[in-house]
Amino acid sequence: MRMKRALYILLVLFLMSSCISQKKIWLMQDQKAQTQTEFMNPQKEAYTVKTGDRLFIKVYSSDKQTSKFFQTDLPNFMNSTYQYINSYPIDPDGYLNFSFIEKIKVEGLTVREVEKALQETLNEYFKEVTVVVKLVNFQVTVLGEVNSEGKYTINEERLNLLQAIALSGGIKEFGDRRNVSLIRQTKTGSQVHYIDLTDKAILESDLYYIQPGDVIYVKSMKTKSFAYEKMPYSVLLSTLAVIASLVAILK
Repeated sequence: MRMKRALYILLVLFLMSSCISQKKIWLMQDQKAQTQTEFMNPQKEAYTVKTGDRLFIKVYSSDKQTSKFFQTDLPNFMNSTYQYINSYPIDPDGYLNFSFIEKIKVEGLTVREVEKALQETLNEYFKEVTVVVKLVNFQVTVLGEVNSEGKYTINEERLNLLQAIALSGGIKEFGDRRNVSLIRQTKTGSQVHYIDLTDKAILESDLYYIQPGDVIYVKSMKTKSFAYEKMPYSVLLSTLAVIASLVAILK
């Protein structure tokens, strides 16, 4: 009987050491008694271009000569590599130098505002032209306890925190969803923000939307350190096997 008790105790300890509370895994839980289903979080500020950014610019026209001038009559390869190679950098002074147009100050403008400024300038020289501008260096890096660490290039102009994590395949079992770090570049350096993904309040946070260059780091839970480093699984399993054998022999 004593051996059976010891066997049961060891089994319970083994199971407890390998289990994680569901509350530590579920995302966006209700922290209050009442369930909230609607969250107000408009993207307050669109991204404004900075020095070092690269803009892909394409000018379309129904006029054949104009189209030929801007090479829009050539095959259009719209993959990310083509767009990056054919993009225009914002110089250290914040200016954009596009084709024959005089340099335009674009630092601090949104992509749509840059597009509008180019459109107005080109309208002075050409008829029936349409300008398309796209930011091609929108990248986010996801590290830590995720299924696929890496740097991801975004083809959309807006991305939220959950979508960014989804690009990495999601958070692993032992990822600490209550203490996710968001590293964001500023004019004076880097800022680190700590986010609790298990709280629905993140949907109303100013940090909900990702900016180009953001780094997301998912730490591992302390449970992982205990489970994989301190718990001697091989010894425990061997002990359980020996005890099981002894119990079978003594029956």
